[in-house]
Amino acid sequence: MISMENLTKGYGGQNLFEGVNFKLNPRERIGLVGRNGYGKTTLFRLIAQEESPDSGAVTIPKGYRMGYVKQHIVFTEETLLQEAMKGLQENEQDAAWKVEKILAGLGFSQADLHKNPGVFSGGFQVRINLAKVIASEPDLLLLDEPTNYLDITSIRWVERFLINWPRELMLITHNRGLMDKIATHIIGIHRGKLRKIPGTTGKYYAQIAQEEEIYEKTRLNDERRQKELDQFISRFRAKARLANLVQSRVKTLQKMEKNEKLEKIKTLDFSFRSQPFAGKFPLSASDVSFSYDQQAPLIRHLNLSIGTGERVCVVGPNGKGKTTLLKLLAGTLAPQGGKVISSQGVSIGFFEQTHISRLVDSRTVEEEVLNAHADIDRQQARNICGAMLFEGDDALKKINVLSGGEKSRVILGKILARPVNLLILDEPTNHLDMESCDALLAALDNFEGTVVMVTHDEMFLHALAQRLIIFDRESVDVFEGSYQRFLEKRGWRDEDIALKAEPNKAAEKRSQKEPTKKEMRRRRSEIIAERSRVLKPYDGQVDRTENKIAELETQLGDLNAAMIEASTRQDSKRIVELSKSIHHCQSEINRLYDDLEAYHNILSEKNAQFEERLAQLEF
Repeated sequence: MISMENLTKGYGGQNLFEGVNFKLNPRERIGLVGRNGYGKTTLFRLIAQEESPDSGAVTIPKGYRMGYVKQHIVFTEETLLQEAMKGLQENEQDAAWKVEKILAGLGFSQADLHKNPGVFSGGFQVRINLAKVIASEPDLLLLDEPTNYLDITSIRWVERFLINWPRELMLITHNRGLMDKIATHIIGIHRGKLRKIPGTTGKYYAQIAQEEEIYEKTRLNDERRQKELDQFISRFRAKARLANLVQSRVKTLQKMEKNEKLEKIKTLDFSFRSQPFAGKFPLSASDVSFSYDQQAPLIRHLNLSIGTGERVCVVGPNGKGKTTLLKLLAGTLAPQGGKVISSQGVSIGFFEQTHISRLVDSRTVEEEVLNAHADIDRQQARNICGAMLFEGDDALKKINVLSGGEKSRVILGKILARPVNLLILDEPTNHLDMESCDALLAALDNFEGTVVMVTHDEMFLHALAQRLIIFDRESVDVFEGSYQRFLEKRGWRDEDIALKAEPNKAAEKRSQKEPTKKEMRRRRSEIIAERSRVLKPYDGQVDRTENKIAELETQLGDLNAAMIEASTRQDSKRIVELSKSIHHCQSEINRLYDDLEAYHNILSEKNAQFEERLAQLEF
């Protein structure tokens, strides 16, 4: 068990978190969430003892082994297999089969095993580091965005592997679906504090939102009460007959804590500018072929028509031609055979990771947005900068000082500046945190035009895809239907091969009868009906409690008005009666707020449980 006690860490005089306490218990799988820059990676480095806290302590049991996947690449062996086998424990140095199995899951072929690790791309080199850490079977596995360089089949392999991980695990990922399937608990870094709860990200964020809503209601109520006390004290301070009442209110006011208004947290909040398109098919490909190596063609004789308003997702392993296809469709690359036809009136917004190299280092963020389109004025550019989290003076930062993730947001901002009716997006969620991914998904869902997108994020695929362009093995073809239908009807061939290599799992998969759509609808209806039955009494309690609070607050206002009137008349008997009534009324309001908070917590917890059951049906 690892424990962190009263931990504080900051840089440049600004704390990332302060007074942090939590324990990592045996067999817990922790999903770590928080916005970019909130200190998630720093927390990992503290646990791995690569950094020291400013104060507090990290306690790690003696002999406890940690595996932390580093982005820093250092290879010493001649072949991929030899390099990956360095991760094996001393008593397993001949267990090459174990390493081969892990490498196959991460997308390496048998031929790759004998290549020098230095010949692989940066993304595959990170996979080698991941394979070494997994092979070492540590007590705690620390994974910081492990899916950034993985394709969809490798992500699905990692997901199955981590669900069965027998020891402790901590995971940082912007992929909400992946985290919810793996994590038993969520730890969130929020407003400089850490919160640990059992369950999913949905439950965590719902609980945070409800707590902050209650905090704000309580703050406003306290603020109103403090104002009333101030007014009473100021008005009757000089009245000797009311000295006791005034002093009582002074003491009450001194005891009341002043709750500061919660600072608004910046988040991506945007929508794409839509330009009308009257045609039926904005884009089509006719007998398109392309290859960089004539011996290994990427795309052969592809025919495709993309309808207005469609959501088409491009999926498949890395290196098979997905990005090349998007370049062909966007017109930045010419096909070697066939043709891509862009209809008249089509305006394309193309997001590609390599486009950050086209940004001008000497320009500011604002200037890049202004240069994106002729009809954008400075105020509109500032609004877009703010939507991309470059608020105030941050919009005046030079491009050359930005991180890769910040430059990606600038590219998105330039697309927002232009009215478009066709979005072509190549893995737009890279470098975005979970909240920003949610904002992007909402923006794409609300976009009136057409979307063609490469993504490995199954949450996006399940939410958006109406058709799929699938790169699988050496072929590329179009699948008519949703991603869920694709999994049910066809699935990934590489997964079938992997399952055949694991007879027990293959037998288990065959033994599980897939439910029909009718059965899925029946199960879903049963869960929704059960949720309604379970939550209805608590919803009723919330409504009744809120109505009672509103009634008592009106009554309290009347009592305070009567108190002022009685004080003006110097009716001491009436003042004493009203004082008792006001005290009783205020106490009852405070009690009801406590009840309301308790009901909200119960609703949040129970609703999260039902949402998890419904999500399991979908996935």
